[in-house]
Amino acid sequence: MPDPSVSALAAWNGFYVIVGSSAAALTGLMFVVVSLVPDSRTSASGAGIEAFGTPTVVHFCAALLMSGVICAPWPRLWQAGIAIFAIGVAGVLYAVLVTQRAKRQKDYAPVFEDWLWHSILPAIAYAAFVLSAALLKSNVVSSLFVCGGAAMLLLFIGIHNAWDTVTYMAIERLKNMKHGR
Repeated sequence: MPDPSVSALAAWNGFYVIVGSSAAALTGLMFVVVSLVPDSRTSASGAGIEAFGTPTVVHFCAALLMSGVICAPWPRLWQAGIAIFAIGVAGVLYAVLVTQRAKRQKDYAPVFEDWLWHSILPAIAYAAFVLSAALLKSNVVSSLFVCGGAAMLLLFIGIHNAWDTVTYMAIERLKNMKHGR
């Protein structure tokens, strides 16, 4: 017999269909943006892309993955909790890795806004997934709001960082055109 509290997950299906669809579409757009990098004449290296481009796609994919997890037909709530917990822990570890990559890359000198959007906020979002998993059994409603907020935060982080990448590429391209490169 299914866990009765699993029905609380079903109430979130519409929300996660929107979040997951948006994340999937924006992931596709990031592939288009990255394919334009060779034509932009910027000096982006693999280290810069690893530090600033790839995490954007990962955050979109994490929001998409969380959407799938919440919409899945779980027979027991604790099973969904394990999946949410795993995504959160993996995300926190990835946020640490991204911070290390951003410190090592030489293409760009990050400012506070970069640290906020590329390191701090993603770590908070992924930690919120861990918190959500911990709260799931004792307070389903609060847990699902924390999880939904974290998924939205990842979506907005991705949107901000994608925009940041595109504007950086456009400015660099204009500089190169101005200097005849």
